[in-house]
Amino acid sequence: MSSCLVAPPPWPCSSMAEAKQHHSLLLRLGLSTDNHAVSGIFTFCSLSNHGNLNYALKLFTTLPNPDTFLYNTLFKAFSISHTPSLSLLFYSHMLQRSIAPNSFTFPSLIRTCRLQQQVKQLHAHVLKFGFGADTFALNNLIHVYFAFGSLDDARKVFYTMPHPNVVSWTSLVSGYSQWGLVDEAFRVFELMPSKNGVSWNAMIACFVKSNRFREAFDLFRRMRVEEVEVDRFVAATMLSACTGVGALEQGKWIHGCVERNGILLDSKLGTTIVDMYCKCGCLDKAFRVFCGLEVKGVSSWNCMIGGFAMHGKGEDAIRLFREMEEEGMVVPDDITFVNVLTACAHSGLVEEGFYYFSYMVDVHGIEPSKEHYGCMVDLLARAGRLEEAKKVIDEMPMSPDAAVLGALLGACRIHGNLELGEEVGERLIELDPGNSGRYVILGNIYASCGKWDEVAGVRKLMNDRGVKKEPGFSMIEMEGVVNEFVAGGRDHPLAEALYAKVYEMLEAIRVVDYLPDTDGVLHDLVEEERENPLFYHSEKLAIAYGLLKTKRGETLRVTKNLRICKDCHQASKLISKVYDCDIIIRDRNRFHHFSNGECSCRDYW
Repeated sequence: MSSCLVAPPPWPCSSMAEAKQHHSLLLRLGLSTDNHAVSGIFTFCSLSNHGNLNYALKLFTTLPNPDTFLYNTLFKAFSISHTPSLSLLFYSHMLQRSIAPNSFTFPSLIRTCRLQQQVKQLHAHVLKFGFGADTFALNNLIHVYFAFGSLDDARKVFYTMPHPNVVSWTSLVSGYSQWGLVDEAFRVFELMPSKNGVSWNAMIACFVKSNRFREAFDLFRRMRVEEVEVDRFVAATMLSACTGVGALEQGKWIHGCVERNGILLDSKLGTTIVDMYCKCGCLDKAFRVFCGLEVKGVSSWNCMIGGFAMHGKGEDAIRLFREMEEEGMVVPDDITFVNVLTACAHSGLVEEGFYYFSYMVDVHGIEPSKEHYGCMVDLLARAGRLEEAKKVIDEMPMSPDAAVLGALLGACRIHGNLELGEEVGERLIELDPGNSGRYVILGNIYASCGKWDEVAGVRKLMNDRGVKKEPGFSMIEMEGVVNEFVAGGRDHPLAEALYAKVYEMLEAIRVVDYLPDTDGVLHDLVEEERENPLFYHSEKLAIAYGLLKTKRGETLRVTKNLRICKDCHQASKLISKVYDCDIIIRDRNRFHHFSNGECSCRDYW
């Protein structure tokens, strides 16, 4: 029997010190050049977290006739090391010594390729050495071809496989997902003769990655009906879907499933749960989960600090940051300070923002990035200090991106600065010509000053460039189902009752002095036409649906894709008072908690 097929002896190595002791024993016994005798030590040094690859290489050079098993061990070690390219060098040496590869050779080798041509050469060797029907090698070829964007080659490998297994099918689903081909991925998924948890997770993750959350939830429901076990990977993916649409009840169920099934709540999964609660508007629950994590990585702290920032809890975010430093278990990174500065911006803590911007550089040696400068621009612009914000942009050591300029443009609209708004808006439109929001904000700045010719010019520019205004939509979860509403849409099964509720709702708040705020309307229209579109903004429809479906006093949670407008903000405050309910709206920028006629943002957003 060939020595390459014999399992290595079970050396009880738990450290390099033990491995060296075993090696010295082999030297004394005269067995240090016997492939089978050294294979256990060699495997430990090559693949164990406590091993030493350099030691393994030195040991390898002392072997006069290394076999296929030892070469394969090296290939696997290189595939998970910082020097994967060495695999091909040793493979070349292996062939020069006339040592034949076996079925374990190519899977590790293929994954070490850094050039597409290398993949094709190894593909040729797979066929040349008679492994054209080896499922493991071909599955790895599919994976690597997709990684290089060679979709046709990946498909050819799959469709010429004599016996594709569930991994083969799942690799095809994941590959299509990687390149945004969601419908193709789903078509393959539906054709799969058998599916496992990895397959389900790959397809659900594909929908989530493409923001097709409704389909992700539908597929998850199918998975549960078919009684497929929910593992930590599916749980993490579905928590991300819940985060995307604000589906708190679904998120709670998945969190409970993690606890019921005894799924290991490591730092990564725990952080995903914290993020879900933060972004579903349940900040207290998020903080309880955070405090209960046995191990908190820097991402866990960043997530919770960012959660406080998003909810306008600037002081709490700073307090948690200080606690993070006092514990001293993890070191703040650049994302930590983005979250701290964002917290300052959303809460109007201007001096604190300047302090932590300097603190980041002076104490932690973190050089400010565009994101940090963007936070400072946002901080100053929200506070009405527009010229100072403009100065920050002018003095940045790098060119400002659309996010930085966008923060200033939005503030120019809020604070009515036509001159600066026009300058920044024109610059931003040229930098980000496909973003409809840039045109709309500039048009609204003109409209607020009665410059209708300029408004018409902005509209013409949008039309000439084929830029369509992004439609507003809002989502609300009721009874485990996420309902989506588009501004002015009438596709919902309860549309008639829904619009009647909107009318009733707005009539009720007129009694407490509600007046429609039409500043956000881009056109110069007659008064009736200017008012009606505001009635049917998507968040009003979502709130009306929530009032139809809940008892008085229950909390409504709405997720919106755009920044909430002034009119809907004012209406939501008054609805919370008249209907004695709390309304939590997550818009593109932050959370708004409406209760008893007030908002948590204190009208500072």
